[in-house]
Amino acid sequence: MELKKQNIDWDNLGFNFLPTRSMWKGTCKADDEWKNGRLIPFGNIEISPAAGVLNYGQGIFEGMKAFHSVNDRIVLFRPDMNGCRIADSAKRLCMPEIPQNYFIDAVKQVVQDNSDFVPPYAKGGLYVRPALWGTAPTLGVAPASEYTFMIYTAPVGSYFKGKIKPLNLIVSESYHRAAPKGIGDVKAIGNYSASLQPLMEAKADGFDEVIYLKADNEKIVEEVGSANIFMRKGNKLVTPKLSGSVLPGITRNSIIKLAEDKLSLNVIEGDLLLEDIFNADELFCTGTAVVVTPVGKVTFRGDAHLIHNGNMGEVATELRKTLLGIQLEELDDPYDWVYPVSS
Repeated sequence: MELKKQNIDWDNLGFNFLPTRSMWKGTCKADDEWKNGRLIPFGNIEISPAAGVLNYGQGIFEGMKAFHSVNDRIVLFRPDMNGCRIADSAKRLCMPEIPQNYFIDAVKQVVQDNSDFVPPYAKGGLYVRPALWGTAPTLGVAPASEYTFMIYTAPVGSYFKGKIKPLNLIVSESYHRAAPKGIGDVKAIGNYSASLQPLMEAKADGFDEVIYLKADNEKIVEEVGSANIFMRKGNKLVTPKLSGSVLPGITRNSIIKLAEDKLSLNVIEGDLLLEDIFNADELFCTGTAVVVTPVGKVTFRGDAHLIHNGNMGEVATELRKTLLGIQLEELDDPYDWVYPVSS
């Protein structure tokens, strides 16, 4: 049976918000468990100006994608990992943890109800945004007494405009993304608000994104603002270790597995030295939005360092091809990463 689609210009789809039909809403008291929740029409919501999320930033989110695969069905990619991460994030921010079966069922219902907004095969994906907020009025600094869990979706194309091209990044010595023993390893909304000014400054100077250094050792690379980072030198692939201030990316985890199993690379989760990336054979970013995107140039203290002659490297190319191939069911999935929503 052919899956029906909305009348959207799929060939020119960007990474912008386009509302869909419905969204999920559930609520839970601080001392209770997640039991309720349902689909509601997409639209604005009402919230108290004293809500904990608005005043004290008690909010977290996830980023996922649903795809129309080559098998003519809608699939998700590793939703169990998103379920685990949102539970960990909730625990860190003193919010009631969402059970994985509740989480996956809610995501599945939203995607099913908006399946006609999933871009056709190889035209993009349906971005799925689960969010958990402290929504009860909270005047003193304390966890909220009630929470709202919502999921909305939007059809998206490429995160960066135009065709895939190596990124032009700048290393920041003026800002840090996160601090040791802070909340850099959870998808807290505050982490992203802190990155807005450095990103806007970088874009104004002609760069695509910012490379952040560790707050307690600025010789070590931590992350790109919206993605994890990998460096290849020969057969060695290095990515910053999960030391408490690095987000445990689901694409990051997948790329580590593929690099080891498919390309027989020696993957090292450790300290990625700033000086080493300047002489890298390849440098690339990973994330739900960016997938695998190469870095062509890194600027530090006014000096521009060209990576792989400014071109996309062979390892990044192969890893991106393999990851997308599994997500779209073009390739075998020996890891059971693909989760069918419709068949």
